[in-house]
Amino acid sequence: MKKLLFIFVIYCLALSVFAQSDGTSDAELAKKAQNPVANMYSLPFQNNTTFGVGPENKTSNTLNIQPVIPIGLGDKVNLIVRTIIPISTVPDYTQTETGSVTGLGDISMSLFFTPKDAGKVVWGIGPIMDLPTRTNDMLGYGEFNIGPSVLFLQFKGKWVYGFTANNTWSVANDMVNKFYLQYFVNYNLPKAWFISWQPIIIANWNAEKGEEWLVPFGANVGKIVRFGKQPVNLQAGFYYNAIRPEQAGEWQSRLMINFLFPKK
Repeated sequence: MKKLLFIFVIYCLALSVFAQSDGTSDAELAKKAQNPVANMYSLPFQNNTTFGVGPENKTSNTLNIQPVIPIGLGDKVNLIVRTIIPISTVPDYTQTETGSVTGLGDISMSLFFTPKDAGKVVWGIGPIMDLPTRTNDMLGYGEFNIGPSVLFLQFKGKWVYGFTANNTWSVANDMVNKFYLQYFVNYNLPKAWFISWQPIIIANWNAEKGEEWLVPFGANVGKIVRFGKQPVNLQAGFYYNAIRPEQAGEWQSRLMINFLFPKK
């Protein structure tokens, strides 16, 4: 874990040197930050705390480190590399009622091919891969999974809306067959404030009937601020899992700090 933290500190320092601010206003940065495939380096830290997990109504927590790296492929196409590195703490019912497990989960990587000059309508398509990096059996599937991923969004005045979706299957067996959909609706307010609806809907097609879907409802509030010259996207939100498997948590809070590195 120390090596992982060291790598990301070096990553941040490198971006601060090579991807300094291009003079983009905070209001423009707010919209850019709402585009998952923007031509902009970023380093989000998203913390999700889930309440009411399992029969004892315990709490679980996952910190997702989510670097985004844009790579130009000629004059017309960008490759956007989006990685999710989860560090989780989950209840451990195999030991004691108060036990828990903390460690690294399965790392997910998406590769989106998207037009470099997309305008107000943006789309992306490419593969998504889950890597078997879990440090404990309770923190992931431990399988190499792969599947297709798509993204669409549109800018319309103060609104930014769209979705990203994927389905992944395990390569070695039929253990994993899961669907992911995140739709997002963002309304931008004065002074770089914004309200967003970003629920993550998940379906486990291998689960028993009635246990397949996790469908939350909720909203975030956020603002672009600056630490010195460094622009940062701050967000906080709360979600209710209206449809969920029996052992899933009922409520979830979401906090995010996203360091933005606009390209010159």
